[in-house]
Amino acid sequence: MAPAPDVPISETTPLLINHTSYLPPRAASPPVVDVKSYEDGDDSVYDRFSRGEKRTILTIISCSVLLTLFTSCSFTPVIPQIAEDLRTTGSIINFSVGLFICTAAFGSLFWARYSGYYGRQPIYIVSLPIYILASFGVSLSHSVPTLLLFRALQAFGSCAFQSVGAGTISDIYRLEERGRAMGVYYCLALLGPAIAPFIGGLVAHHISWRIMQISLGIVGLIDLFCVITFLPETTHPGKRGIDRARLEQALGDVDEKRGSVVLLNPFKALGLMKSPVLLLITLAMSTMMITDFVIMLPIAYTIGQRYGITNKALIGALFLPDGLGNMIGAPLSGILSDRTLSRLRRTRPSGPGSWIPEDRLHSTLPSALFIVPLTTLLLGFSIQYIDDVLWGVGVAVVLLGVHGVGMLLVAGPGATYCVDIMRERSAEVIAANYALRSFITSVTILGILPAIETFGVVWTNGIAAALSWIGFALIWIVIRYGGPLRAWSSVRHTDGSP
Repeated sequence: MAPAPDVPISETTPLLINHTSYLPPRAASPPVVDVKSYEDGDDSVYDRFSRGEKRTILTIISCSVLLTLFTSCSFTPVIPQIAEDLRTTGSIINFSVGLFICTAAFGSLFWARYSGYYGRQPIYIVSLPIYILASFGVSLSHSVPTLLLFRALQAFGSCAFQSVGAGTISDIYRLEERGRAMGVYYCLALLGPAIAPFIGGLVAHHISWRIMQISLGIVGLIDLFCVITFLPETTHPGKRGIDRARLEQALGDVDEKRGSVVLLNPFKALGLMKSPVLLLITLAMSTMMITDFVIMLPIAYTIGQRYGITNKALIGALFLPDGLGNMIGAPLSGILSDRTLSRLRRTRPSGPGSWIPEDRLHSTLPSALFIVPLTTLLLGFSIQYIDDVLWGVGVAVVLLGVHGVGMLLVAGPGATYCVDIMRERSAEVIAANYALRSFITSVTILGILPAIETFGVVWTNGIAAALSWIGFALIWIVIRYGGPLRAWSSVRHTDGSP
């Protein structure tokens, strides 16, 4: 028999689900299943757009999610000024950070659910005006309730690109291209967290925090123009819910004509977390995110107070190393995960035409085991025991940068893995992943400052590092037992398991 050709991997190549010696209880199917019937076997759907058009689409959605993360992160360093302006305390204004995260989590579920019915582009066009008006509303707020209301609306309007954007990428890029595309997406998006605290603090220090919010509204208007003008609908033909509804009406399968507006349950996407592999990967990513919040959120109270840094712009500048590390780690994670997947496919005894989704996760292990937990732990020790300002800040900056790289080396392949195994519900799975992570981290936020005040920065960072090691263990479980777990799950994955 001639050897199998070394063809590029795609969702239409055979997929190994039984890649361990452990068989699932319901494993009546052969170890190699053909995804062709599930994906309709037509890779030409990814050729609808030229390479230049794909780059334009990727740039627009990446810059749009950049705006989302910029909006979230530019608020943190100006909390003291906002509290003084509204005659309240920093703790009260800090509540808006958790509110923003929780509202964005719900919004991601909402927009992702409706994007599966109406398509990607309509969601972007509807959500952006909400964000624009809310940004102007935040700038005009003169009371805490008004501020909280408009911040919630701002989060709701801005979060569509976080979940639906990943769905857009899965619409236009093949499997072997998707990791790099997601890397570029995260790289541009994470420019927001890298520069937002510094710019937000700088504008607040020299002008006012209100000007920053007005500027965000204006940028939102520009973004809306670009979306309407240059961003086409990317959902695969016939895959939208509204397309299926129209087909049913044309065939006479429904008695009554449906209205143009339908009511959908936005929380249905959370049902995807019944999949053991999706739940475990989401929990693992959450543990990594907790380390980021533990070292970044109280930075004014840890590095700032320890070394006498009080200038808002300088406090904001301390966020730059972690953000720049994220930007380096995002494309690097895409390249490493794609190469790891291709290398394991080529060397697999069952042949080069077989692939396992969990192969992508192998690239996360060094970072999950070493980089993320150790930089978190070492940062706590450096803040506690290095008294010299120059050395203390210098070591902290290096550790923050390395931690930022490590974070994305885990988060990037983790998100792409979710898209790989749930391609037809890619926006919903990213939204469910983001919602659960946001709920976990928003609860964690409430305990970070009290933990530092009670136990100190070393013990607090140590607890966060221990959690990240638990995350490493969860990733290892998915790599080792992912095939049987997917086959056992009641959730239907793109590997064709029940």
